[in-house]
Amino acid sequence: MSSQQELQQLSQQLQELEEQIEALEANVESIQQEKTEVDEAIEAVETLETDSVVQVPLGGGAYVRATVEDIDEVIVELGADYAAEFEQDGATETLENKKENLDDEIDEVNAQISELEAESTQLEQQAQQLQQQAMQQQMQQMQGQGPDE
Repeated sequence: MSSQQELQQLSQQLQELEEQIEALEANVESIQQEKTEVDEAIEAVETLETDSVVQVPLGGGAYVRATVEDIDEVIVELGADYAAEFEQDGATETLENKKENLDDEIDEVNAQISELEAESTQLEQQAQQLQQQAMQQQMQQMQGQGPDE
């Protein structure tokens, strides 16, 4: 394989790695957003009291005012389309656990990003070496073609 073909192949691999890194970074942002929502839910559960008036989202940007009948009846989504009812403290604890799981997930994705970035750096170094070799070969060819040829 010629050095030009190798450079093209390395360039393509680098582009694929960059796309993977961007997708993983978008995933981290999505998880961060979910974590922010969990933080907001924790704050709401901790500060709400029975008979508090809240705005309940109906979907589509529509809300309705509602009165909290009993703060010890909080339903928390557990995942996989499951939810459970908790008392106020239990709901907070469940949401805190959910937040910790999201932190772990962020750490895992960031580790994947670091691995891909290291691989990308290695490929960039290979590409630079190939370019230097190609330039040296061109210089040698030019020196070999002296004025008597």
